Amino acid sequence: MKTPICFPLGLLLVASLCACGKSEPPAVSFKEDVMPILQSRCGGCHEPGQPGYEASGLSFADYDTVMAGTRFGPVVVPGDSFGSTLVVLVEGRADPTIAMPHGDKDPLLASEITRLRSWIDAGAENN
Repeated sequence: MKTPICFPLGLLLVASLCACGKSEPPAVSFKEDVMPILQSRCGGCHEPGQPGYEASGLSFADYDTVMAGTRFGPVVVPGDSFGSTLVVLVEGRADPTIAMPHGDKDPLLASEITRLRSWIDAGAENN
């Protein structure tokens, strides 16, 4: 028995329609997604005159200061969230004495860390 030509074409059409419904996750924006996290959760301690800034030189004032990192080196490695010091510190993978945020401040939420990781893995652009 021969298969009608419309059968394979119908499968191709269904597969195409299913693929159209899939979309890429939205890009993470430094300005809209990352900066609000850094300023609200880290900025108070990492501004001139505050302990975090005085100890490290790290500021979260803007994109350029984030990318400049600390006097010890960068905290963001574009494309490598796992190896970025910023993520190591907020995930608690560093010595507990330097885990961020310090003291009695609540740790970052998993969703906040995910946004930081996504932005870094996508290249840590100034977008």
